[in-house]
Amino acid sequence: MILIYYLSEHPAIVGFRWSHAQSWGATWSFLFTSIASYLFLSILLHLSLSLLFRRRQIPLGPFPAVHSLSMSLVSATIFAGILLSSAAEIRDTRWFWPRSKTPLQWLLCFPLGTRPSGRVFFWSYVYYLSHFLHMFRTLLTIVRHRRLSFFHLLSHSISAFASFLWLEFSQSFQVLAILFATLVYAVVYGYRFWTAIGLRGACFPFVLSCQIALLACNIACHVAVFFLHFFLKGGCNGIGAWLFNSILNLALLMLFLNFYVRMHVVHKRRKVRDVVVAPALS
Repeated sequence: MILIYYLSEHPAIVGFRWSHAQSWGATWSFLFTSIASYLFLSILLHLSLSLLFRRRQIPLGPFPAVHSLSMSLVSATIFAGILLSSAAEIRDTRWFWPRSKTPLQWLLCFPLGTRPSGRVFFWSYVYYLSHFLHMFRTLLTIVRHRRLSFFHLLSHSISAFASFLWLEFSQSFQVLAILFATLVYAVVYGYRFWTAIGLRGACFPFVLSCQIALLACNIACHVAVFFLHFFLKGGCNGIGAWLFNSILNLALLMLFLNFYVRMHVVHKRRKVRDVVVAPALS
């Protein structure tokens, strides 16, 4: 099948190797420069718009909808690619495994000595690069709403940094993390495209619900990796990077909870204010 060939059997995918010399964006200097540029540009844009335009709206036309549709398609492609590639890798390498090892264990825990090459790491590389496309949404949000969210800045920065670590240290757990994340991104950005073109949105906080589901899946996988590495024989590859990634995810969780608790409090205050003001105006 043509789709399977181009998503998991193409020579460029099968023969991929993460290399500082050959892979674009694969150096530490590129990573830190890109994140620093993203933070600087976001803050500069916010300050410039606040001073020059203040409350005047800047029409963005179809750009938010186009960006959402593009990110949904990119995420769906990565999801399909890494799903097919994982199945192919399991098929080709399973005869090397101990009899007690299952495909789920391989998805959570790479064997020691795993190198960042082959099908799975190709899509991990594409996922890493896609984070720089995600960052454009921050710029669109700043232009559209004049709002600069500290949570969004750190979230995008940490996600890009973590995906770089996955490749650099062949970190375990990344396959399931990419599968869950790209599935949620495809749905969320598809929903944002749906509402951006004027169609009716959900009657509940759809995006927040998806983010909570993704967070719960990541926590469950982190617990599983911890168990596999410390309580079963063999150990998992890239456990040092996994530990550092866990700390980043914990920091992101704290920011996430703080951000949405504050949003809930602000929303509740607005509702109370509306209830108090409305009778006075009637």
